[in-house]
Amino acid sequence: MAYDLQEQEQLDNLKAFWRRYGNFILTLITIVLLAFSGWRFWGWYQDRQAAAAAVLFDEVRAGAAAKDIARVRDASGRIFADYASTPYAQMAALAAAKVYVQASDLQSAKVPLRWAIDSARDPEYRYLARMRLAGVLLDDKAHDEAMSVLAGEPPARFAGAWADRRGDILFAQGKVEEARQAYTLSLDRLEPTSPLRQIVQLKLDALGPSKG
Repeated sequence: MAYDLQEQEQLDNLKAFWRRYGNFILTLITIVLLAFSGWRFWGWYQDRQAAAAAVLFDEVRAGAAAKDIARVRDASGRIFADYASTPYAQMAALAAAKVYVQASDLQSAKVPLRWAIDSARDPEYRYLARMRLAGVLLDDKAHDEAMSVLAGEPPARFAGAWADRRGDILFAQGKVEEARQAYTLSLDRLEPTSPLRQIVQLKLDALGPSKG
């Protein structure tokens, strides 16, 4: 097939362009394809991790329902070890701690709660874990440690419950006036419809009139 001069010139220009930039273009295409493949693989891997973690979380819940401590401990431990990056790990931490508290095993309850504080992906789970750990430490009469766990200001949605828990710890320490202040702050921060309000009010009434 014969080419006219203009077509031949365009063809020569294309060949020259390809000689100059061909390797770069091929390399760029390869990188894009590898990145896309990696992205697809990562999505598949995450889905597989989540599915496996979900199965173990069901084991945790089944063990909790059956009050089977060994089953809860094994399933939650496997989630923490192998699927810590999934949302199920933080849920398993709180669920396992609740089972241990119900079994009066306060030492075991501290372990998953500390894990959640350090490793939970969702900040709300970290705050929930802090409040629950403070409650466990309160039951264990480790009052100073419980207060240190609640140091700082929580997000607004936790402020009422946070102040209530601090009030419980302060009362256990014999600091009645400080406990009163904490319960008063709790009522101020709690939503009007919160079921916790009635409980906090009962605690506050039980303290009697302020001596200040």
